Amino acid sequence: MLSVNGDADAAVEARIRIGWNKFRQLVPLLTNRDISLIRRRRLYSSCVRSSMLHGSEIWPVRKENEVALQRAEMRMVIWMCNVKVKDRVPSKELRERLGIDDIILILQQNRLRWYGHVLRKKVTDWVKKCMEYDVEGSRPRGRPKRT
Repeated sequence: MLSVNGDADAAVEARIRIGWNKFRQLVPLLTNRDISLIRRRRLYSSCVRSSMLHGSEIWPVRKENEVALQRAEMRMVIWMCNVKVKDRVPSKELRERLGIDDIILILQQNRLRWYGHVLRKKVTDWVKKCMEYDVEGSRPRGRPKRT
């Protein structure tokens, strides 16, 4: 979903909402102390994170979108590790406990993988043509958005 402005705010919000719905379905398993952190990580990565990042390869991501994704993921990670926010455990340490990478790093890897697919396409493919398309007209005044 791209908006008229060309940003993906609606898509990012929808994907975060879908991720939270999936997380709530799996809360009994993801927060269970009897299940090892490795299994919780695998379950989280395969179900929740993959649903949050579905289709993210083509999003024109801005800094605000990255922050929203990080914030949502860290709230889930804190919940999975059974840590309270008052404990002030660094997010890097929590990610190391679970053995997961930052969601922004995964997003960048997905985008680079998609870019590789596009580069290998035939010259006549419409996706390849979109990369070489020149937009007519001039840019609007002001500083560009942080993408």
